[in-house]
Amino acid sequence: MAAEMLEKKACITGIGQSEIGRRLYRDPLELTIDGCLAAVEDAGLQISDIDGLSTYPGMAIGNPGFSGASATEVHDALRLELNWFDSGIETSGQLGSVIKACIAVGAGLAKHVLCFRSVFEGSAQGAGGRQSIGSDGGSGFRASGPLSWTLPFAAPSAAIWIAMFAQKHFHEYGTTREQLAQIAINARKNAGLNPNAIYRDPMSMDDYFGARMISEPFCLFDCDVPCDGSTAFVVSHVDHAKDLRKPAIQVEAVGTALHGRPSWDQFDDLSTMATRDAGAHLWTRTDLTPADVDILEAYDGFSFLTLSWLEALGFCRPGEGGPFVEGGQRIARDGELPVNTHGGQLSAGRLHGHGFLHEACVQLRGEGGARQVEKQPEVAVAAAGGGNTCGCLLLTRR
Repeated sequence: MAAEMLEKKACITGIGQSEIGRRLYRDPLELTIDGCLAAVEDAGLQISDIDGLSTYPGMAIGNPGFSGASATEVHDALRLELNWFDSGIETSGQLGSVIKACIAVGAGLAKHVLCFRSVFEGSAQGAGGRQSIGSDGGSGFRASGPLSWTLPFAAPSAAIWIAMFAQKHFHEYGTTREQLAQIAINARKNAGLNPNAIYRDPMSMDDYFGARMISEPFCLFDCDVPCDGSTAFVVSHVDHAKDLRKPAIQVEAVGTALHGRPSWDQFDDLSTMATRDAGAHLWTRTDLTPADVDILEAYDGFSFLTLSWLEALGFCRPGEGGPFVEGGQRIARDGELPVNTHGGQLSAGRLHGHGFLHEACVQLRGEGGARQVEKQPEVAVAAAGGGNTCGCLLLTRR
């Protein structure tokens, strides 16, 4: 490994979000530009200062609304003059675009990289119900590549694939639905203090168990909520982050490893997933340890993914995620390790990973308002992804 870790030369100098809603029926490029301009303004920069651009997943792919805008569309709409740009879905989780931006500024390819992620799944899929992976929006589907092994067997959804990992964890370690419920209940409690969250009404254990089953052991409240919105960041080289509008958030380390097979169903240990390797990798690139972390913003496309990240990042040992979250006190905003302080994707809305990084920055800045963690956080982890692709960042206040 190189002695110099390039991500340490990067920091987050601007954050921004567009309007966020369940179904906004607004042009997705318009939402994207709103988020991008907000991030640039937050950093105290001008559009002319931006010389890098990075996004995930890029050009429209997957289900309707999965990709809100491409790098090319934003490049042209903002008339950017770029020294470096990147987009694509085959990367280290949804935050891979931000991680690559950190490496780019560390290598001197750009001074200020604008990163964005936009979705409009709420509007694109409408009121007719959530569409499965591989659906073309009509009455049929197309199966190719790895999907050809799952779609013909009525397994078209990530809810089914992640449920498989959860079932293995339940079987192996005795994890229970009552424990898993605490992740959803904690998220809803935090979302109640977030004015931008999609679902803010209180949720009880009875509410959780009263919801319909989606894919055992996941009920409706174990699954994130599609929405419309854009999240953006400005990633700057530390030498160009001085005297900007707000104190920068330092990138201390990133975790990107994947040592197992890049597969949903052929991973070597189905009680864990790609979280295992990315989480462990993070701590090889820093002198900090899990004990130094004040808040965790961890992906919850499905509730079990947050539990998997808790284990992968070393906050508890493998198999102990259930007892760690049991009762909910430990992961509460005033607990030992506050988790998903904005409500996560389960209640705040599926901004597909970037909402977690945004919230980590908000909390480190002390700008969380009613949901701000009482003891000012100094160190945070933002982690996104599950199944066969993951990535995470360790952040500190400068």
